[in-house]
Amino acid sequence: MKKIAIILSSIVLGILSSCSDSFLEVTPKAALVSTTLQNKVGVNALLIGSYALLDGWATAEGAYRSYNVGADNWVYGSVASDDAYKGTNAGDQPPISQIEQGNIAADNIYFRGKWRGMYDGIARTNDVLQNLAKATDFTDAERAEVVAEARFLRGHYHFELKKMFNMVPYIDETIYDPNNLESTKIPNTADIYPKIEEDLKAAYDVLPTSQSQPGRPTKWAAGALLAKVYIFQKKYAEAKPILEAIVASGKYRLVDKYHDNFQASTNNNAESIFEVQYSVNDGAAGGENGNIGSTLNYPYGGGAFTTCCGFFQPSVNLANSFKTDANGLPLLDTFNDTDLPNDQGIESTAPFTPYTGNLDPRLDWTVGRRGIPYLDWGVHPGKAYVRDQTYGGPYSPKKHVSHKSDPSFASNNRLNANNFRLIRYAQVLLWLAEIETETGSLEKARGYINQIRARAAKPEGFVKNADGTAAANYIIKEYPTAWTDQAYARKAVRFEERLELGMEGNRRFDLVRWGVAAETMNAYYTVEGNKRSYLKGSQFVKGKHEYFPIPQQEILNSQVAGKATLTQNNGY
Repeated sequence: MKKIAIILSSIVLGILSSCSDSFLEVTPKAALVSTTLQNKVGVNALLIGSYALLDGWATAEGAYRSYNVGADNWVYGSVASDDAYKGTNAGDQPPISQIEQGNIAADNIYFRGKWRGMYDGIARTNDVLQNLAKATDFTDAERAEVVAEARFLRGHYHFELKKMFNMVPYIDETIYDPNNLESTKIPNTADIYPKIEEDLKAAYDVLPTSQSQPGRPTKWAAGALLAKVYIFQKKYAEAKPILEAIVASGKYRLVDKYHDNFQASTNNNAESIFEVQYSVNDGAAGGENGNIGSTLNYPYGGGAFTTCCGFFQPSVNLANSFKTDANGLPLLDTFNDTDLPNDQGIESTAPFTPYTGNLDPRLDWTVGRRGIPYLDWGVHPGKAYVRDQTYGGPYSPKKHVSHKSDPSFASNNRLNANNFRLIRYAQVLLWLAEIETETGSLEKARGYINQIRARAAKPEGFVKNADGTAAANYIIKEYPTAWTDQAYARKAVRFEERLELGMEGNRRFDLVRWGVAAETMNAYYTVEGNKRSYLKGSQFVKGKHEYFPIPQQEILNSQVAGKATLTQNNGY
């Protein structure tokens, strides 16, 4: 708008040189005067805008796409791990293929999309704080609440960047100047974890233990996110009391049915600590307030869903991990020795008998597979739901798909109001199990894991056939004997995290923080290269691929006086 004003001013001055200067002192009609926002209504509108970036969809087409930035990190946390394939076919969205194959480059548009989306969110939170400081119609309590919510969001957005890129600039309201395009061009040489902790501690100390609107964070949401930040740094002593306080609060529990964590009709349930809120049929164009970051990730081939798009297919490796032994326990070391029988290469019209061996029931809430009900859309037909089995394998994604019976669809039924559970109580238990395994009691760790397994074992939570019988041979049990070996306990806890959180965008980040990403991913590439030819020869380079590259265009954009202020990550 400044450029437009300059051009218009030049034209007017050239034509009407005798006019008074006051002729030019007119606020553009499309501009929002800053003082308009420096009150309770304006600041709260800015705060709502800060929440809007949680789903990754807020700016004009071309700036970045929702699936670059979506809250569930399906590209960066799942496809870039051993949990999922890009899916669809080879020619669709090649930047995702490059990430999946370990061909990771600084000019990949997806990395820039994530970068820009998160920094847009950060800029919005800083707008809130800057305008709040000049507003005079807030009570002290109201002011403190707004600051706490804005700092929670700012901590979240910075943490997303930290997980992805490691060395990134921390931008707060004292750095950000909306009138100075150079203000945020600062070096990325400092570790921003302390600043993230400061934001989240501030939120934790002020936010209430409950909110009237479920989309706003509580004290416990801030605490859980702060504990997660601590765990990523192996600060177990700092994380433990916060997580134990969440348990002791009594506000949360494991819901009886595992899949109630992935269904629109059970949004914001007793297990949910913080959800990214989606809505449809609310007047927004095209249902774009729905789960638009997952709009590509639906079965392909028509029928229940439009002929698009077939992305985000669960890997064979992930499906294999849900096999259980005769005692109902996971096959920690041998799960991938043989593949779970599937319909790879079998036409949907040809006979197929589903696997009858023992399975963890969470498999069929995580992975769509032939012969098993696909929520309430009917029995999964196999190949007819997959765009290219040779390329993307036989499976379909499931957790983000809404039930047919849920009244939560936009006109495009790939957009729905099935919220993304950013933090849920099961993760609190898993993190406590990790902490006890590393620093405390192995028996307490076993207790936390058994709580999660006991919930998964409840028959009322199984996928059912139309006649009410279990859709497969679900056999899952708790660990019956004491854990006395730390290495075994660590393996069991980490395996449980994969089973519980599969296809939720966490896997790659977990592998990195555990320090096992290179060995896990290279073993995966070796085996998967024989199933998906495009993965043959892929490699995770230790010391490089733990983090993605700083987007090259952002390095170019960071120049001040001809010199870049951003430094590229190691190896890129």
